[in-house]
Amino acid sequence: MPAYYNENDKGAAAWLRELIKAGMIAPGVVDERSIEDVKAEDLAGFDQCHFFAGIGGWSRALRLADCPDSRPVWTGSCPCQPFSVAGKGKGKEDRRHLWPEWFRLIRECKPARVYGEQVASAINHGWLDLVFDDLEKESYACGAICLPACSVGAAHIRQRLWFMADSDCSGLGEQCGAESVQAQQHTAERDGNSGKLANAADHGHITANGLREAVEPSKQAGQNSIRQLAGGGDNSFWANPDWLYCRDKKWRPVESGSFPLAHGIPGRVGLLRGYGNAIVPEVAAEIIRATM
Repeated sequence: MPAYYNENDKGAAAWLRELIKAGMIAPGVVDERSIEDVKAEDLAGFDQCHFFAGIGGWSRALRLADCPDSRPVWTGSCPCQPFSVAGKGKGKEDRRHLWPEWFRLIRECKPARVYGEQVASAINHGWLDLVFDDLEKESYACGAICLPACSVGAAHIRQRLWFMADSDCSGLGEQCGAESVQAQQHTAERDGNSGKLANAADHGHITANGLREAVEPSKQAGQNSIRQLAGGGDNSFWANPDWLYCRDKKWRPVESGSFPLAHGIPGRVGLLRGYGNAIVPEVAAEIIRATM
């Protein structure tokens, strides 16, 4: 079975099952248990494992990055409430701080590659330090970057922290095709051996400059899109947004047709919750491409 999805919100879990049926994300099973109840043996036989899966954004991102559903990878977007303005600011003392539970499974199962996402403000709580300390003790090479949704041309900011951890890149080219091999060769020719991330296997396939330079063009393109949008000339996939007047008396653009805010719309609250907790797959896809 290609994919395992762990999501204990019943509405999001039902949404995942419908997306699987529609073929929009990798086929697999949806587990509604808390991650605290998941054991390492429950994950045997799955190529991909998506934790805190929401509405399947990471699986969608992998497909956008041309990675097959059979590529072994783990992803997760730990709950943001302990570190965001939406929570009470308790940080690691919040019961929803579930990185330790996800790390328990990573330590026991040793996936080759892990991608994750969190609100950028978690950095101020020491969350990223904790994550990297834990992963590096298990011989993972780690990298991170903060990027907003507008870095891929979206009409809103949505600043997020993105990270990846890699234990061994052997077989990566075979799994992701010739394009990723060519990209690795190009990076190696351009950067030599300088600036590469620490890697337990010493393959040197990811460079700090490579990650930054691969992502920066998309970030610039996004900023240009927002500037064009202000002048009415945007032609990206976020063109012609809906503009919402918010309680703080500011207007904000959202993707056209994505927010049915009128009272009486069936499932309105569930839809808004799903959108609010979701990652922007197009940004995640850029992270995946850059680290291939």
